[in-house]
Amino acid sequence: MNFLVSASTDIGLTKDTNQDSFVVKIVETPRGAMVFSVLCDGMGGLSNGELASATMVHAFLRWLDNDFRRICHAPLQDEQIRAEWEKIIARENRKIMEYGQQRGIKLGTTVTAALLTDERYYILNVGDTRAYEIAGESVRQITEDQTVAAREARQGRLSDEEARCDPRRSILLQCVGASKVVQADLFFGATRRGCVYMLCTDGFRNEISAEEIFTCFNPAALDRADAMKRNAEYLIGLNMQRRERDNISVVLIRTY
Repeated sequence: MNFLVSASTDIGLTKDTNQDSFVVKIVETPRGAMVFSVLCDGMGGLSNGELASATMVHAFLRWLDNDFRRICHAPLQDEQIRAEWEKIIARENRKIMEYGQQRGIKLGTTVTAALLTDERYYILNVGDTRAYEIAGESVRQITEDQTVAAREARQGRLSDEEARCDPRRSILLQCVGASKVVQADLFFGATRRGCVYMLCTDGFRNEISAEEIFTCFNPAALDRADAMKRNAEYLIGLNMQRRERDNISVVLIRTY
């Protein structure tokens, strides 16, 4: 399988710093080309949110450069990826929390990490950063938000539309660095050829619709790297026209 990748971000209209951090890269391995991406939305005053999100991204990159190089010679196993990624989350949660306690500050970060091979995807999520699969005529959310409103919807106390507008949609149930124990969600599935996988922060998706995302990010619209960048910047601009107040970030992975 072949891949095209792109990433775009903007500080937005009201923030003093961009507290989103991300990486996306195509990795050549003994088992063929793969794509690895991490997207984090930091929280904390001044530059503390940026520090938390960047710390998380760098931790996953160290795993990619070291442990992953070791295990990718053999077929990857779901539970192997789960165990290694959960270990990263637990370690960085302690590290970020201790940093904040030593300085009397609160900071934390969401995280969505994705590894795509030609056969399978592996996706981790903590918080309300999201991963989507865009193919056919649909935009399918893979991850589940770890927010109060999303939990109420899953338990049948809110409809999906009510949850989308509920003021508790931004209240996180947990995040890395601010929760004593973090339970990451893991999602596994078959990687689809001729598909687009999207990672985004809540600032990217709050003010635009699934229909607008599909129009700009369906596989036919993203046949070249310059189209990926152009369409992402168009939707970022649309978010700002609609007065989105948060940082805005999106990662795109196109499969062939």
